[in-house]
Amino acid sequence: MKNKNGRRRRNKPANNEAAAAAAAAGNGDRLTKLPDDLLINILERVDTLDAIRTCILSKRLLKFPTMLSHLFISAASISRHHNPAREFGIRGMLRISHAIADVTDNILSMRSPEITISKLKIRFILTKHDAVSIGNSVARAMATQKVDTAEFEMVTEKAYVECSPDDLVDFARQFNTFLGACPDAFAGLTRLWLRNLRFDELGIPDILSTCKRLESLHLTHCDSGMDSVLQLEHAQLVELDVDSGYFERIELLCLPKLQRVSYNNWFCYGDCSPLYFGFVPQLSKLSIRKTGVKSEKTLVLSELFANVPSIRDLHLNFECEKIWVLPECPKLLTPLLSKLQQVNLENIPEGCDFSWTMFILEAAPFLKELCITVWDHWCIMVTDKEFRKKRGYCEKAEVKWKLSAPGLKHKNLVKLTIYGFQPDDNFVRYIRRVMELAVNMAEISLHDRKVCGRCGNLDPKIKVCPSRYPQTAEERKQTTEELGLASPSVVHFRS
Repeated sequence: MKNKNGRRRRNKPANNEAAAAAAAAGNGDRLTKLPDDLLINILERVDTLDAIRTCILSKRLLKFPTMLSHLFISAASISRHHNPAREFGIRGMLRISHAIADVTDNILSMRSPEITISKLKIRFILTKHDAVSIGNSVARAMATQKVDTAEFEMVTEKAYVECSPDDLVDFARQFNTFLGACPDAFAGLTRLWLRNLRFDELGIPDILSTCKRLESLHLTHCDSGMDSVLQLEHAQLVELDVDSGYFERIELLCLPKLQRVSYNNWFCYGDCSPLYFGFVPQLSKLSIRKTGVKSEKTLVLSELFANVPSIRDLHLNFECEKIWVLPECPKLLTPLLSKLQQVNLENIPEGCDFSWTMFILEAAPFLKELCITVWDHWCIMVTDKEFRKKRGYCEKAEVKWKLSAPGLKHKNLVKLTIYGFQPDDNFVRYIRRVMELAVNMAEISLHDRKVCGRCGNLDPKIKVCPSRYPQTAEERKQTTEELGLASPSVVHFRS
């Protein structure tokens, strides 16, 4: 086929794996002439099954599957679908499960013990026999070879939206059977990602006591029932990610190496904070995401950070709904935010005054970067008025606040980033206030609204105001003048 210039158009391979396979299939191709270390580096960047398929196409490459130090074993279909039973049927799901178990055993048993496995990651379906087979294969590899990092990522037969409470309990029982049958494999894991499991009260603590090397734990739709309390202690855990679940409270009692915590969509209606930090001396990054409603408790940072004056990076995502954090007096917060350097406040609803965010500037004297995203993200917002009223959603996200120290000067804030900037009084007034405080500001980056392809298919009844983001040089010059900055060169329009 020729292009408009009359030149023959080259057909591009569908993906990198296909390109590698096509090159390896030919005699005298450039791929097989590469040095061994470079070839291994290339093969380790793709799914291990794709790497093996590539290697069987060339005699020279046949030896490489046993030499790989990075192994990622997964059926490609599982990475795309969270509900394999529905997508492929029970028989198809079982075939996939058997295949992953067989491939795992073959790959690990054929390896030379002299070659370290730097990274082993296996994504598989939680089925009774195949999960145990995978666990036994990994345990044998750990006993005979050096494995630096090992990760299990498990997918259940059903997606969470199709799970009944009994399904969640049954999946947790399956997992407990797996854990009990393969304690040596779990003892060597460094990363674990679980989905759709409802344990008893000691289920998750038992997992941590077995996984002695665990550094990262990711829980998605996992809990111990409604209003349960999760208490965690572990000597090695560095990262904790909890995504949804019906915990009323998570108590991080003693985790001396914990550095990063992410907690999304908690359910807390009582007076207590959804998170409690005990002994976590190295905690430096906290990310919280929540769709807030009227009946839920407002998060008080002075209570949350009472034992952790080490936070350097704070990320709060309001999901375009209620502002669920309380602006507090600097006298209470400054001792706890003295090390804070980066703050990201995401999905603040459009049309509401967001000057309340200034309380963080008042309370964090060493803050260097502040990023704010103002956006009505219609894909995640509830738009039905009756439903919103029934569930207690707020119509407005207004937060009352006033500057407590009018003469305050902030000497360390050097970068302000705003996504969703519009040249109206709300934004202009806010930037002026920040500049009055931040005497050493070096860069103000202004971006248009974030773009979401799915938001294009909205109900016609939803009236979305078009963006007025400055596009032309004249519009940007006018906006800069309206900001009235002493150093207009610090303003950058990024979209």
